[in-house]
Amino acid sequence: MSRQSEYKNDFEKYIEKEKTVIDLINYTGKLLYEKGVELVFFRRHLIDINITEILRLHHYGKNFVKKPISVFETSKMTEELYKLNLCPSKIDVGKLTHEWIDQKQNFKNHYDFLNKKLDFLIKNPDSQPNPKDVVLYGFGRIGRLCARELIKQAGKGQQLRLRAIVIRSIDEKSIKKRASLLLQDSVHGRFSGSLEINYEENSIIVNGQNIKFLSSNEDINFKSIGINNAILIDSTGVKKDRESLSTHLNKEIKKVLLTAPGQSIPNIVYGVNHKDIDIENENIFSAASCTTNAIAPILHVINKEKKIISGHIETIHAYTNDQNLLDNMHQKSRRGRAAAVNMVITSTGAGKAISKIIPSLDGKLTANAIRVPTPNGSLAIIHLNLEDSTSKTEIQELLRKAALEGDLVNQIKYSTNTELVSSDIIGTSGCSIFDSNSTLVGKNEKSITLYIWYDNEFGYTKQVIRLCKYISKVRRLHYY
Repeated sequence: MSRQSEYKNDFEKYIEKEKTVIDLINYTGKLLYEKGVELVFFRRHLIDINITEILRLHHYGKNFVKKPISVFETSKMTEELYKLNLCPSKIDVGKLTHEWIDQKQNFKNHYDFLNKKLDFLIKNPDSQPNPKDVVLYGFGRIGRLCARELIKQAGKGQQLRLRAIVIRSIDEKSIKKRASLLLQDSVHGRFSGSLEINYEENSIIVNGQNIKFLSSNEDINFKSIGINNAILIDSTGVKKDRESLSTHLNKEIKKVLLTAPGQSIPNIVYGVNHKDIDIENENIFSAASCTTNAIAPILHVINKEKKIISGHIETIHAYTNDQNLLDNMHQKSRRGRAAAVNMVITSTGAGKAISKIIPSLDGKLTANAIRVPTPNGSLAIIHLNLEDSTSKTEIQELLRKAALEGDLVNQIKYSTNTELVSSDIIGTSGCSIFDSNSTLVGKNEKSITLYIWYDNEFGYTKQVIRLCKYISKVRRLHYY
């Protein structure tokens, strides 16, 4: 075959892949909007992404499961899923396709395979969680990302409904600026949605959802605007203990979730210790910190399999709003130095916080942090001394398996990228991105160093939303 023929043949194959992706996108959309079934590909979203991104996901899938997964197989799987009478749910079509490739010799066809794998989704055709009203208290970095996610997820079965946002004061200028900040973000890009402002009602209408702005300086009557049995997400960082957070509770606000480490309340990293809390009788919760959410899933896996004796965590963290833009007075001396031009050593409570999440690690870990001149995207360097000997391959396989199956598939993302840098992980939904290629194991085979990336804004926000769904009891059935 001539080089010209090879080029033509390769190009035609690529065009055929693109056509197949269009079919995949079509069925993914029909499943979501007609049946309330959300498809993901190894926990990566398939909605609002383009053809090239889906082809890249398949390349990642090949490296992740160590077997080729073609877009033709995935597209066929989405078509077969559409034929089933599924209840509103979330399904990992990448995992399903991977299992089909491994097990198809045991089944007559896709129909038999899917009926066995998804029988619990087919037998519950009327399974639909009752939506829960949500109030955001504070509208900063995490508050706005929570709003984006809640608005975006409203079309996926109406689990959580954003009804109101509480800010300090309300006027036309304030509402206009808040709306602008919601739509445009220097780090996370423009929000893909339509937004209108109703100044008379102090509200915004985003993708058809009416969201009311309320003032914290006034007595709020949630009942008067139809909010009932709601959960409030406090992202201000002002109230951090049970006594102060309890002031949020009333006849309409039944649960409170703090987006920071809390005192005298349960600190939860969803996926690690969320099953330990009493959601029936407890009404105030903390989603811990972004760093704790990044390191806890990794430490949980390693400690379970290899037993940690001691360790140190160094966090290379993006600068935040509590630092000064230029040198000025600050309660914490080094944080007073200009954030965008300095690396700043500071403290972190992540080491102590871990003992609240994983009690068996109490007193075994130290931690420190360095704030660096990047607006988002952080890195935790975890050095551990283990009781049992290990190898680089064993550690990689432990975390690859945890990212593929079990309770932490949404939290741990397994990266095979040899050129990964901080900007690459912005927008990643997992709170712990394991940089597999950077893993180090000492000569004694009992000391290891792990590099864990995390989007300290978006990855953490996804954890907040997951925990919010859990304590609100509105989680859909899922297969992943």
